[in-house]
Order: sequence, then structure tokens, then C-alpha cells
Amino acid sequence: MGNPFQDFTATEKRNVMIYMGGIMLYKFGLEAFTGSITLLASDRFKEANAFSNVAILQGLNQAFQCVGSIAIAPLIRRFPTRSVLSASIFLFGILSALIIIIDVSTGGKTPENGKKRYGRWDPIILFPIYSIIGICHGMVELIRRVIPRDIVGGDVIKLKRMDAIVHVFYEIAGTSGAFFSAFLVLKLGSAIAPSMTPFLFVLASVAWSFIGLLEADHDNRKRLETLEKDSLLRQIGHGFVHFGQSVYVGVKIIFSSRKFIWLIPGYAIPLFTHRYLESQLSPAFAKYVLLEGAYSQIMVGGSNFGELLGALFVLFFAKIIKTPIPWLRLDALGLLIVWVLPFAHPDPANALAYAWTLAAIWIPVSFGWAAGDVSLAAYIQSALHKLENPNDKVSPLGAVMAFLYSFYIVLYAALGPVLGKVIDYYYNNNNKDIHPALIRVGGIMYSVVCVILLLATFIPKGSFAFNPDLIDDTQIEDEEEEYRKQQALQHDEIKEIKTNQEVKA
Repeated sequence: MGNPFQDFTATEKRNVMIYMGGIMLYKFGLEAFTGSITLLASDRFKEANAFSNVAILQGLNQAFQCVGSIAIAPLIRRFPTRSVLSASIFLFGILSALIIIIDVSTGGKTPENGKKRYGRWDPIILFPIYSIIGICHGMVELIRRVIPRDIVGGDVIKLKRMDAIVHVFYEIAGTSGAFFSAFLVLKLGSAIAPSMTPFLFVLASVAWSFIGLLEADHDNRKRLETLEKDSLLRQIGHGFVHFGQSVYVGVKIIFSSRKFIWLIPGYAIPLFTHRYLESQLSPAFAKYVLLEGAYSQIMVGGSNFGELLGALFVLFFAKIIKTPIPWLRLDALGLLIVWVLPFAHPDPANALAYAWTLAAIWIPVSFGWAAGDVSLAAYIQSALHKLENPNDKVSPLGAVMAFLYSFYIVLYAALGPVLGKVIDYYYNNNNKDIHPALIRVGGIMYSVVCVILLLATFIPKGSFAFNPDLIDDTQIEDEEEEYRKQQALQHDEIKEIKTNQEVKA
């Protein structure tokens, strides 16, 4: 593949390296924090409704992530993108320290002889804290998808290479962060384990503040124009209105034809099952079957490694597998692997070894999901490219993605607590054995999603082939090749103009 930095200037290389370092600090700290919070909540809530409350907590956090992502648009119009990113991650770090401070100040200590020692505080306070944290999380997640253009400009080749480089190191940090957080939880307890997160987030904030963005004068002029027109609160209000309009337009596009209707079962539903596997199913299995909640982070680490491999395979085999259909079918079949959970009865003495086994088993599950997710995102962009109109108030691509993400949020908020109640019911009424629940929320549910996803892959026109080259008259564009063709065409046009001028002279 050659040197991935070969097309970058010295300044761009510096900015990419700074940004990549910050991203790794952020992802490593995030894995330690989110994993610990799930374990902390499952321990602190009453056993009768532990996982139903965990689902509500996570659903609120994701809903507020949506709020944070909406609020970003007016902020990055007023302030440099790097400043908003640094401020968001700094505030995230401060808020993440609140739970640690509350626990330690009320008597919380590190485990002793395997016994957890939490502080005297009402776990209900997790709801407001984790919800507000969701706003910061949503801001960071959206900005990190926007800032690459500010770092390397609009050059498609540079953007594609930067995205590939950053994604690889992002998943490396996620995998190692998940594994290391399991060690921290075992040694420090789930309340104190994310103590490194605030420091890592502050370091990421400092690192990102040194990013030198492009077109600073243009950004300053836009910012001054915005300040003269509307207040920040009014701009945020406009952001919410615009988001509502985007969802409405997305609904109309999605349900307009078979070309788009399959995106709901093809994109949003697999996203739900993947998040549920990592955030609820793995923690429940680790806590009630392996009898050590910290082992769920080992399983999540395997899942993250599968995501890394899946994204890399799509990158390397994009010209061989040209549509998302084969990847989505692989994703569907991979869901059947979850059936391993209901029939797992490991010896408690071998619980750690079994956790590592499941980490390896989760690799192909997440491999299929990540490959399908990445390739489907490329398909959506290509399918909606012709619908884009600079004069439209709402971008079709933005509208479709807003609807699909909103559908996922609603699905998680609705099904998460219900599935959590199933786990709680069988734990409380079946001699603390959740295997019957795992049959329902693991085996049966994931099998149903497998069938739905497989059927969805046959909805687009031309999708009955094993590896179709084209579906619904949509060819996923090779952006780098297209960009080089445009550059060559422009070069030929300039050369022709010069030749004509010389002839006239």
C-alpha cells in the first residue's frame, strides 16, 4: 500500500499524529469508563431489577448522545472545531471523575479478599450523571467525524487515508483498553477502576488543542457572522428543528422504495444487536455465570478486535467484494454464534479461561458486523449521492443517517429494559440461573435477527447473486480512483486550453 503519509504536507502529518494520539487516549479511557459503569450499575442496583435499570441507564445515555450531537452544529460555527473538541473531552473527563469522587468520599474502597466495598450513596444518582455525560460523549463522537476535513482539507485521498490510519489505531486502543479495564476492575473495583479516565481525557484535550486547523480566517469570518445574526441558544434551537426535519425527510426517503427500505433491518437492527451484546448480554453472562463481572471487559476486548479485523478486510477487499451484501450475510450467520451462551456451564475455577475463550468467539461475531457496517455506510453514501442538491435545506444523506440512528436509539430504549427484565425475572425466579433467559434474549432473539437480516439482503434488485457487482443500479464508488480521474480530466482541460492559447498566439 506504500507510505500512508506520502501525500500529506509536514503540517498535515503533524496534525494527523497529534489527532491520532488524542484519539487513542480517548478510546482507551472510554473503554475503561463505559465498562466500569455498566458493572458498577449492575452491582449497585437491587438484584430484582438490576439489568432492567442498566438498560434504562444506557438508553438515556445514548439518547443524550443524540442531544449532544445536535448541539454541535452551532458550536462549531462559532468556535474553532479543535476548541469545541478539546472543551467537550475536558468536560467529559471532569464529569467522569464525579462518580469516583462520590464513591470514595462516602467510604468506597478497593476490593479486599475478593469482596467489593462501595460507598454509601444512592445509585439513582447514576441516571442524571450518566445522562449529562452522554451529551459530552455525543459531542466528541460527532466532532471526530467532522474534524478530519479541517485537518487535511477536502482532498479525498488524504481524507480516506487519514480515516483508515485513525480507525486502525482507534480499534487498537479500544481492544487494549477493554482488556486493561478488566484488570483494573479486579484490582480497584468498578467504582474506582475508571480513575485513569479523567487524566487520559484531559491529556487528549491538551493534545487536541495543539491541532493547527486549516482556513482559520474563513472560520473566524463565519463565526463573527453567526454571532451577529443569532444567539447561541437560538442556534441550538434551530439545530433541534433541523434534526426533526432531517428525520422526517429520512422517513420519506427510506419508505419511498425497496432501494432504501431494507436499510432499517440491514443497518439499524444489527447495530442494536451488536451494542446489546457488548453492553448487556456480556456483562450479564460474566456477572451471573462466570461470577465475575470484570470478565465482561475481556469479552468486549475480543469484540473490539473483531471490529478492527472486519474494517481492515473491507479496506483490503473492497475491489473484490463491491457491495455490502456478502458482508451482511456473513454478519447474519455470525449472530448464530451467540447460541453458545445458553449452553455454557463453565466451572467457576476456569471462569477466566472461559472469558478468554468467549473473547475469541466474539471476534467472528463482531468481524461480520463491522464489515457489514463499514461497507453499508459506503453503499448509503453512493446510493444517495445523486439525490444531493446544494439548494436543499436538508441533505438526503444526513436525513437518512439521522433517521436510522434515531430508529436505533428508540429500539434500544424500548427493547433494552424489556430484555433486562427477562434476565432479572429468571435470575430471581429460577434459583439465580439465567440460562433460560439467555435462550430467549441470546439464542432466540439473535436467531430472529439473523433471519430478518438474511431476508433483508434479498430485497434490493440484483442481490440474489452470491457476490453481486451492482445492487439497485448503485455502484459503490472508489473515491480515490474517482478523484484521480477528476484530477486527470482537469489537467487535460488545462493543457488543452494552454494549447489553444498558444495556437491563437
